[in-house]
Amino acid sequence: MPIKADFHMHSNFSGDSDTPMEDMITHAVSLGLTHICMTEHHDPDYIYIDDREGRFELNTDSYLYELLRLREKYRGRISVGFGVELGLQPHLKRELAVYAKSKDFDFIIGSSHLCHRKDPYYPAFFEGRTEDEAHHEYFESILECIKATPYFDVYGHLDYVVRYGPTKNAGYTYAKHADVFDRILSVLIENEKGIELNTGGFRHALGQPNPCMDILKRYRALGGEIITVGSDAHTPDGIAIEFDRAADILKECGFRYYCVYQGRMPEYIRL
Repeated sequence: MPIKADFHMHSNFSGDSDTPMEDMITHAVSLGLTHICMTEHHDPDYIYIDDREGRFELNTDSYLYELLRLREKYRGRISVGFGVELGLQPHLKRELAVYAKSKDFDFIIGSSHLCHRKDPYYPAFFEGRTEDEAHHEYFESILECIKATPYFDVYGHLDYVVRYGPTKNAGYTYAKHADVFDRILSVLIENEKGIELNTGGFRHALGQPNPCMDILKRYRALGGEIITVGSDAHTPDGIAIEFDRAADILKECGFRYYCVYQGRMPEYIRL
């Protein structure tokens, strides 16, 4: 496996996983990975539509205590990074700025799980309009978020919205939204932010990673070099899924390196 670092993983410290962190680590070791980064969800002011209130607000102290215990236990076998997947919303500018500095994180993914207070995970986001219109609203909201809340290292699963539409990505193309994508990528590059290749897109039957290959190619063509690879695994069997394929995609898109992070600083590893 040419890529030996999974930099997007969740355990039972995230509200949508029941897996003990140690189970994620031991499986990563068994796969021969050299680096992983736990990136537990922290989505302040998430809008809940059921009775699971609070499940995406991370207990960061408890999470860090367990991570440090396991990092020491597995020292010499695998590097375990302290990360977080931060849910970006423009009105949280001050809160997210304070949170990002509150701990010595190794890595912060910025993600948009809400678009104007609605989660595309739920069908209501797409109701009453075309998928293209829903997609475009989501992508415009990303641009708003990364300008208002730039408290991250890498932007995660950039076209996350296509996982959940009525036809998934059947009618979706980079070209339909090229203008807003180029503005997003330019802002990220100008501010020395990276993107990730998230192989969860394969698990969601898209036939492509998130973001799609055309976005990855465009990011590279515009001068983007910082890219991490993550499975978005919430269970051990998802760790490093399709990483061989991811390496081929990165090479095809013009990348010769991928990144790992320590202390919020990227290290480039040759593919």
